[in-house]
Amino acid sequence: MNELSPLQIGILECLSAKDFILVAFPLYANAVGVRKGSCAALLDPIPGGAFRLYGEPSFLLEGNLTVRIAEKGKTWFVWKKQRLEATAERVLELERFVAELKLLLEPHLT
Repeated sequence: MNELSPLQIGILECLSAKDFILVAFPLYANAVGVRKGSCAALLDPIPGGAFRLYGEPSFLLEGNLTVRIAEKGKTWFVWKKQRLEATAERVLELERFVAELKLLLEPHLT
């Protein structure tokens, strides 16, 4: 990962102050990982000193990023061969996570 700008460091400090935890996901070494509760997202540093979401935020399964799939009438969060049902409560937690993260990132995207 390239060196972060002072503005990007400030954004990460703001996220940290709002109880987001900075995490590393080794498969995504060029992105900054953030998590809160059972949800996580990858942030892509962009020119101008801001971040944008890299991929889709997800629910964590044993500390790993998942993908959401639909199968046999149900929705699941999946990582490798493990799966966790995407219950209404989990989906709501993820939606709240995404909304809060976007609210904190958007002022810096100009």
